[in-house]
Amino acid sequence: MTLLLGLGIAGIVLLALSLIFDGILEGLFGGVLDGLFDGLLSLPVIAGFLSMLGFGSAIVLGTTGAGTVAATAAGVLAGIVAAWLTWKFSRALMRDQTSVTPRGDDLVGTSGSVVTAIPADGYGEVLLQLAGQTVKLAAKSPVPVERGTEIWVEAALSTTSVAVRPVER
Repeated sequence: MTLLLGLGIAGIVLLALSLIFDGILEGLFGGVLDGLFDGLLSLPVIAGFLSMLGFGSAIVLGTTGAGTVAATAAGVLAGIVAAWLTWKFSRALMRDQTSVTPRGDDLVGTSGSVVTAIPADGYGEVLLQLAGQTVKLAAKSPVPVERGTEIWVEAALSTTSVAVRPVER
């Protein structure tokens, strides 16, 4: 029983270490194993197997009249299930992608309004919508544009400024 609980605790310790050292087993031997097992040799998968082997066997041994061999077999089965679930869960997390980060070029063609008047060939300020967020940017226009005028973005000059023209209706 002590050996089985020790295996379970070793699995938990290995899981904690995997937060720092994950990927080290796949990178061993000069990357020969890299991609070979598609994450099956990752530390979280091995830690899940090891801890369920130990704890599962100890639970079966302590709660049933089964012998050590039957308890170990049940622990191996529980370990395989835990390892497989860990592998599938980590693959799902690695595939999780966020949406594309908006860039300044995404503003071209959008409309907004002037909040600080724009002098001819000078800079003022405009409010625009970028990815659902209101952003205030410096704006340049070849013609003077009064405050409150609706504008159209023609180009992104930098990360903080745009070239605009007034919307004519």
